[in-house]
Amino acid sequence: MIINGKEEDVATPITVAELVEQRGLRADRVAVELNGEIVPRASVRRRSSRAPTRWKSSRSCRAAEHSSETNHTNGNENTRTTMTFEPSASQAQIDARQHAFDNQPDPTTLVSREEIRAALLDRHTAATQDKLDAAHVAICGCGGLGSTIAVALTRIGVGHLHLIDFDRVDMTNLNRQQYFLKDLGQYKTEALRSNLRQINPFIDITIDTVKVTDENVPTLFDNEDIICEAFDVPENKTMLVNAVLENLPDKKLVSASGMAGFRSSNLVNTRRVSKNFYFCGDGETAPVPGAGLMAPRVGVVACHEANMITRLILGEEDA
Repeated sequence: MIINGKEEDVATPITVAELVEQRGLRADRVAVELNGEIVPRASVRRRSSRAPTRWKSSRSCRAAEHSSETNHTNGNENTRTTMTFEPSASQAQIDARQHAFDNQPDPTTLVSREEIRAALLDRHTAATQDKLDAAHVAICGCGGLGSTIAVALTRIGVGHLHLIDFDRVDMTNLNRQQYFLKDLGQYKTEALRSNLRQINPFIDITIDTVKVTDENVPTLFDNEDIICEAFDVPENKTMLVNAVLENLPDKKLVSASGMAGFRSSNLVNTRRVSKNFYFCGDGETAPVPGAGLMAPRVGVVACHEANMITRLILGEEDA
């Protein structure tokens, strides 16, 4: 077994729950790989019929242990940093933003369903577009990852999107997220839906302005074929991955970790972790002062996720 990068012997059968208790680990941050398969934390037991098994924290969950408030470079933790931005907009500016948000053009007066469909068919062919039209994708988190993924899927005409986030747009989001000044102060789900409709008003978009929890995961994704994890907070990433793997093992899950700063884009990859679980990112790069979450590299990882989702929709299951 590998625990926190150190190989240790485990002589007796053990469940993951027992391992968590013995080692004092955070249960909400634990997922394991068993013979190359990501498995639920509460249901794994070594069997005498198996060959000796190497256990290890999954790469994505190890990376997720470094929050965006903790500096992390090459495995060394430095001092904790906090956000210092203070909004300074006047009431007149705030009112002007709201007016702009409320008075956007009705996109259905600008284009017809038939024209958009014809343009998509010209690019994609009917065989491909029919599959995209029929797909149902849930995007959990509408920040730098989720909003960019949603824009990409909308542009290719994915027919049914489910946007989930509880947060509002603020000025510090604009360095990497697909929002505009008019969106400041709005719920991300509502602002993103509005922006996506300006690309294609005929996409079916469902929103849930809620926080995803262990309790609502089993019922939140009833209608989706593919679940996309696009959270900012590492603990939320791990919670969703574990909850989906445990409760919805037949759903396709695409997750990401390791996208901060401006390291080489060539370090980012997509890999198939298990039958229905895919992971995008470099798996290790967390924000540090001067190299935080920035649009270019976050966008690279987001497009890896969007491309993997597109491949799954079109029947390609290899990463």
